[in-house]
Amino acid sequence: MAPLLRRPAIVLDVWSDVVCSWCYIAKHRLHQAVLAWERPQEVEIRHRAFETDTGLQPGERVPVADPLGRKPGGGVEGGRRMTDEITAAAREDGLTLNLDTAVAARSFDAHRLVALAREMGGPGLEQAALERMFSAHLIEGLAIDDHGVLQRISAEAGMDERRVAAVLAAESYAEKVRADEAEAQRLGITRVPFVRAGADIAVAGAQSVEAYLAMFRRVRRGPGRRRAAEPT
Repeated sequence: MAPLLRRPAIVLDVWSDVVCSWCYIAKHRLHQAVLAWERPQEVEIRHRAFETDTGLQPGERVPVADPLGRKPGGGVEGGRRMTDEITAAAREDGLTLNLDTAVAARSFDAHRLVALAREMGGPGLEQAALERMFSAHLIEGLAIDDHGVLQRISAEAGMDERRVAAVLAAESYAEKVRADEAEAQRLGITRVPFVRAGADIAVAGAQSVEAYLAMFRRVRRGPGRRRAAEPT
């Protein structure tokens, strides 16, 4: 009889978008927290899809400062100030972002491929695909909705090229993406990154490594604390 697989003691559902700079920063901080945890093997991270800008049209190409500036109402200049602030925050974490050359794009198909990666290779391939997509958008300035780009970077992440091509040519995993987004809406999630552990413990925004470690400790103690306050 095959041995029973033990469920990880800490399972984190992380709603994020591959075109979200703060999500990329949070991904690395969360990874550092897992490495610093006394038993990193007991932590499992599951990506949940979230689109931060659904107003873009397929093939539309605009600098990321444009949609960023629209959200707080600060215009393009306000968006550029935001990209400068994000770039500086990333630099403090040892990450180099090139947001001046990044182009805004719909991420729906990218999320479909992340779902495929999870099915193909579990959490390891899922995280590798996410990392490659983040870097393609935030560092290399590639259009993350371009199927040619997605085909190439998925292969570079270790995914089977034929399966990637088949998914892009159809609507495969679209229901998974929409289900994640519907769950986010049900939970009242309006910003990402958002990390949830079970029904009672969650944190919003790009938290510090120590904040994520504190979350792990709360999970170990058991339920009882509601969603943590968002950082100011």
